[in-house]
Amino acid sequence: MTARIAVADVSREEVDGAALLALVSDERAGAVVTFAGIVRNHDHGKAVTGIEYVGHPSASETMAGVVAEFAERDGVHAIAARHRVGELGIGGVALYVAVAASHRKQAFDCASDLVDTIKDRLPIWKKQFFVDGTHEWSQCP
Repeated sequence: MTARIAVADVSREEVDGAALLALVSDERAGAVVTFAGIVRNHDHGKAVTGIEYVGHPSASETMAGVVAEFAERDGVHAIAARHRVGELGIGGVALYVAVAASHRKQAFDCASDLVDTIKDRLPIWKKQFFVDGTHEWSQCP
């Protein structure tokens, strides 16, 4: 049976992990695994002050397609996935994923593989700002 896709999008709004977690609630689930990708204060030995994420116009459509692939996994009942674009400070949530499944291994494996696939395929670029006033662009996929 195909899992319910509660959310699969890219948004300029702040990511509300608690709200997304609530959306995957399912009585058949024995496990819910969440992942929050957080803006950290360092990268490759350099101090970071924040990140700007810029998405291609097809980013939400790509996210929906990727999540739909994972909705076919055995034992998975519900999935929520959101990537934020715009400027985020240290501690800001850039990516949030929640997976409800019958068993913990199914939930952990699905969430981990989903995060890896999102990072690999989502057309989003990041501009990382450093304490020394410089910045660096990189493509997330």
